[in-house]
Amino acid sequence: MKSEFKTKLIQHILNKKNGEKGFTLIELLVVIIIIGILAAIALPSFLNQASKARQSEAKSYVGSANRSQQAYYLEKQQFAPSLSALALGIAAQTENYDYETTGSSKGTTGTNANAFSSAKPRATNLKAYVGAVSVSTPTGSNEATTLATLGEATLAVVNSGITNANITLANSFTITTNAAPAVVTGNTGFVAVN
Repeated sequence: MKSEFKTKLIQHILNKKNGEKGFTLIELLVVIIIIGILAAIALPSFLNQASKARQSEAKSYVGSANRSQQAYYLEKQQFAPSLSALALGIAAQTENYDYETTGSSKGTTGTNANAFSSAKPRATNLKAYVGAVSVSTPTGSNEATTLATLGEATLAVVNSGITNANITLANSFTITTNAAPAVVTGNTGFVAVN
């Protein structure tokens, strides 16, 4: 009985191996083609994520400069003339962007009551960002307030020298300040982010 059991066990094992087969060549080719199509669709999205991550740094820094200008104005009734005067703790130059802030020394409403911040890209395929803070008195109110906005360039700098990516800060935005919230119109290729 032992030898009969061994024989049946060996036959069972051999029959089991003969029944198990792998993928055919056509099945493997179909799987490879499907994976290739999915990779071709997803690859541009993945490559764009690195630029978006670098651009989020600029959005954050310019937004921080805007908020710091508002706080600076509340304390001193004027805007900070430079990034170092804000004591914000951000570098004026990073691997991806150059940052700059300019503000008026007069604290009254009107053309001199503005502060502008910018993030100029140091590499291609990155968008420029500008921020503006102004003092105004909204319609129906007797109190002056600061209004801030953040703008993003509509196109990234592609295949051109970075020297051509200079931002004219004063002409980047038209801020209509007689309404709250402020109505922001982007000039020279900028759109409002917030």
